[in-house]
Amino acid sequence: MTGITDTSDLAGPGSQANRAGQEDAESTQERRNRNWTDILQELRVAQTGVQLLTAFLLALPFQNRFATLTAGQEWLYLSIVLLSITATGLLIMPVSLHRALFRKQEKETLVQIANRLAQVGLGVLALAISGVVLLIFDVTKGRTTAVVAAGATLTVLAVLWAAIPALITRSALTED
Repeated sequence: MTGITDTSDLAGPGSQANRAGQEDAESTQERRNRNWTDILQELRVAQTGVQLLTAFLLALPFQNRFATLTAGQEWLYLSIVLLSITATGLLIMPVSLHRALFRKQEKETLVQIANRLAQVGLGVLALAISGVVLLIFDVTKGRTTAVVAAGATLTVLAVLWAAIPALITRSALTED
């Protein structure tokens, strides 16, 4: 016997009991700092993906086959570039906000705005990714196949990035 009296030590790191124990033990400032750190870690993953996508898109016009795009495909490409750049801006903006609000005792505001920016940024990123699928399938397989593939991509991303997290959140709230 080890004499453990805190049952949250027995729970796994992601368990509800452990989370509740951490939240009870931390101050408001510690919670805000933890939330900010969590958002930054999540944004690092999203920022890397959107920056790679944007770099790929920006290199496309310099490829030989780009000259064979129709006028409609070129406008689609330009729209996708704008979506990708918008997603990049939205996902990097929390860093800029942090600089603007640094040492102004506004961490809670920063966390709330950064959370919303991340959500909107992921939505715009899903549109950009679906647009890339639309363009690639349109160039290689035709418009009908492209629309189906892009629609399926957008649906999958909406389920993975919005519907499932919403269901998990709702389920966790009903368990409390």
